[in-house]
Amino acid sequence: MKVLVAVKRVVDFNVKVRVKADGSGVETANVKMSMNPFDEIALEEAVRLKEAGVATEILAVSCGAAACQETLRTALAIGADRAILVQTASGEMSELQPLAVAKLLKAVVSKEQPRLVIMGKQAIDDDSNQTGQMLAALLGWSQATFASKLKVSNENAEVTREVDGGLETLAIRLPAVVTTDLRLNEPRYVTLPNIMKAKKKPLETLTPDALGVDVKPRLATLKVVEPPKRKAGVKVADAKALVDKLRNEAKVI
Repeated sequence: MKVLVAVKRVVDFNVKVRVKADGSGVETANVKMSMNPFDEIALEEAVRLKEAGVATEILAVSCGAAACQETLRTALAIGADRAILVQTASGEMSELQPLAVAKLLKAVVSKEQPRLVIMGKQAIDDDSNQTGQMLAALLGWSQATFASKLKVSNENAEVTREVDGGLETLAIRLPAVVTTDLRLNEPRYVTLPNIMKAKKKPLETLTPDALGVDVKPRLATLKVVEPPKRKAGVKVADAKALVDKLRNEAKVI
């Protein structure tokens, strides 16, 4: 069974994000980039499925600028067998929206014919949480989101997912799209020998035009601003003063 894993290049989670001076977006120049953490979990799960003998091939796919090849090489070092980059112009990368990515992935899925697509539930840069659901809808496939446990056997999958009230277990038929949550697994570290091996693994480059997909943005970002800084706290003399501030200043009681 072939498994496709979608990975995204994002600002590293340890980096303090800064807004551009003109408010047009987030500053990415000279900023450390890495694989989206939720996508790392998705890739780890695919590798575990292959180690268990369920998956036969893992295909990593990324959409964006040429620099996304670094992210794909990391995916190959973790355990992917092949990689595909759907390369867009640098200026288009920041405007590559969830629907466009879902359409690109649909085109790749039609070309590669995987039985299972695994991806992170959301990217930590835009937090959209849309691409997986859109892809499943475009393909007409089963879907299970926010997976904290995944079991695949034959043409079926059992997915335990996190919901507001606790845990929900679904039985779905393949082909399917599964999006991963934090508690699904703990991604492995990339070793130096695997990094060297990854350089010899195939990495194919495609374009949106070659796939017949229009990636023009449907939404326009008007302005990006940093959240307001938290005001300093104050000390109160007694409970009466606290109640007075909560009632008259905070207006919460």
